[in-house]
Amino acid sequence: MNLHDFYFDLPQELIAQDPLTDRSSSRLLLLDKKTGEREHKIFKDVIDYLNPGDCLVINNTRVLPARLIGAKEGTGAKVEILLLKRKKDNVWETLVKPGKKARPGARIVFGDNLLVGEVIDIVEEGNRLVRFEYEGIFEEVLDQLGEMPLPPYITHQLKDKERYQTVYAKHNGSAAAPTAGLHFTKELLNQIEEKGVRIANVTLHVGLGTFRPVKVENILDHHMHSEFYCIEEEDAKIINDTKKDGGRIISVGTTSTRTLESVADDDGWIRAGSGWTDIFIYPGYQFKVIDGLITNFHLPESTLLMLVSALAGREQIMEAYAEAVKEKYRFFSFGDAMFIH
Repeated sequence: MNLHDFYFDLPQELIAQDPLTDRSSSRLLLLDKKTGEREHKIFKDVIDYLNPGDCLVINNTRVLPARLIGAKEGTGAKVEILLLKRKKDNVWETLVKPGKKARPGARIVFGDNLLVGEVIDIVEEGNRLVRFEYEGIFEEVLDQLGEMPLPPYITHQLKDKERYQTVYAKHNGSAAAPTAGLHFTKELLNQIEEKGVRIANVTLHVGLGTFRPVKVENILDHHMHSEFYCIEEEDAKIINDTKKDGGRIISVGTTSTRTLESVADDDGWIRAGSGWTDIFIYPGYQFKVIDGLITNFHLPESTLLMLVSALAGREQIMEAYAEAVKEKYRFFSFGDAMFIH
């Protein structure tokens, strides 16, 4: 299977630059994975397509304001740091721009000395290990100084940091939002629960590797980045009970999907626990857990497009995407949604 099989032409103006004021008023394209039939709705209509006894699985990770702009000590040169992964208490793996100003020993100052970072090593892919010095609680300092690490295709400034968080975001650790969840409001989730739909949480901290382009023509040669996940006993039980009772498992987003498919046994039962996953789902994959998926519209030739193609079939997905382009749906993180059911 070749990379070009997942190419489609996307006009630049369809890339959503700003979130809608009302989260649940985005558009929703419904795709029946068995028949290929499509319908056009508004996101809040999703409740009409969820049945009592179904289970909605959401990823409750929270995005860190992980983009820091500082000045190199001594020269005052501007340096940008993006936090990728916490290695130990005050040491983070980071992406530093420009890299040539960040050799081991370089010190970068943020916000009138509220935070100082020292480059202590260069690791794989040119990433830097940075040790931070500060007073108080790191997350609070970060909240004060950091900006949201928006994807490279969003060029507008985000006015409200919380708009790049889901309403159920809980556990700090992501470098990007699980964007399918951005369409839900608390009111809509309450209505869904009142209808008799169970809600289960998983945590998967989304890495920036989610935006890394596939650079090999044969997709089987692509190596996925690894991301940390956690599923609690209580949530594993909700999902397993839903399966026992004959309900559907509807995953909100590709991150929830990858988590569930990583931890399931061959019969699709979920085990609680935590660890790292680098699962790569592409056409031919047999899903063990999920029956449906709520997701945004993804980049051409991306691993996320390959995952949705595995669930609904490549031809059906490419036809649905062509229709979405024709109907001027909004694409990517702040864009519209699709429900594959």
